[in-house]
Amino acid sequence: MRRWNRWVTDDEGSAALEFITVGLILLVPLVYLIAALGVIQEQTLGVEAAARHTVRVISLAPDADAAVARSEQVLAGIVEEYGLDADAVDVSLSCVPAASECPTAGATVTVTVLTCVSLPLMPSLFGLDRSTAIPVEASAVQKISRLWGGG
Repeated sequence: MRRWNRWVTDDEGSAALEFITVGLILLVPLVYLIAALGVIQEQTLGVEAAARHTVRVISLAPDADAAVARSEQVLAGIVEEYGLDADAVDVSLSCVPAASECPTAGATVTVTVLTCVSLPLMPSLFGLDRSTAIPVEASAVQKISRLWGGG
């Protein structure tokens, strides 16, 4: 009986094992959290840059046709640079005061860009990748010159 008691109370060498076990239990979620926040931050910066640069290109374009062409080029470049999913990016354009055409001279243009960020390592099984996706939205506003589109 004494032999059993000595074996149970002898904890020599178990501190290292406990440290490794607890370290792994805490380290794995921490690494995943850092990776997920990095992906979300990258997509957030991409959406914000897309909105800001798109509205600026529209306001500096000489006319509506050039504004559309340049904004599509800028958006495509930002989607590629920041690794956004081109199919998931939704861009909306609105003008104040509302006119038949947007953009128009003297209007205030608002560009809103929306996308969903999928968390890393989420499987597409049972739609987990879609249900854990985080929507990210950014808007930018720019005033267009009264002389815009005049030639």
